[in-house]
Amino acid sequence: MLSDLIPVVEEAGALALAHFGRLSPAEIAEKGHLDLVTVADRAVEALISARLGTLFPDDGIYGEEGGRAAGTSGRVWVIDPIDGTFNFVRGGIDWGISVGLFEGGRPVLGAVLQPARGRLFAGGPGVGAWLNGRPLAALSPFRAGIASAGLGLGGGQPVADGMRAMAALRRDGRAMVRIGNCCTATMAELATGEIDGYVSCGESSWDVMGMWPVVTALGAVSTLEWADGGLEGRMRFLLGKPGFVAAFDEREIFGTDTI
Repeated sequence: MLSDLIPVVEEAGALALAHFGRLSPAEIAEKGHLDLVTVADRAVEALISARLGTLFPDDGIYGEEGGRAAGTSGRVWVIDPIDGTFNFVRGGIDWGISVGLFEGGRPVLGAVLQPARGRLFAGGPGVGAWLNGRPLAALSPFRAGIASAGLGLGGGQPVADGMRAMAALRRDGRAMVRIGNCCTATMAELATGEIDGYVSCGESSWDVMGMWPVVTALGAVSTLEWADGGLEGRMRFLLGKPGFVAAFDEREIFGTDTI
């Protein structure tokens, strides 16, 4: 499936790059507070949905911008046409096209292209993890003295949630914190060893589906139980090296009302 998926993601990346840095104000809309959508998002999702529908006609489609197909195979392709749209609109390079396959109640295969960085991540449990066609090394052991965490804060998330998570990660100097406004880019940093773990204060399934199989193939573990929530709704979780996930308490990071 990767040999079929990668050309689709690469075609989508070329389309996104054709819009990058060329959007007019009329081509940008707000879905919510600091949550943007552009003509590029919609065009890229339409392209990916059409290609996957031809390649895998029995599979379902679940896209951020509303693309839906029920399917009959039990497999669902989850699409984030441009993860990090806010960065994309502002001219930043940390954004990506993310496509992942959900089967048997879990992510099993994914590909993420960062066109502005020239990086393509792909893989999943059982097939390995790859960056630009070369195998990635397994995650290194967690070292508490130089811990680094990526923090995902959606524009619509309560400010108190982010402040609580930040305080819990930084308390007693336990971890440096990075916020990149792009889930796939931050998870890519986990894959390349720049951070030890990722803390989500409320991501959606399309935000994580492309990179999730890649980092779990490298040895990442998570506190998220996919079977409890499926593809809908917001998700709070820790994802990363086993030592990172064990070092932090979800109740301290998220409070008692975890999702």
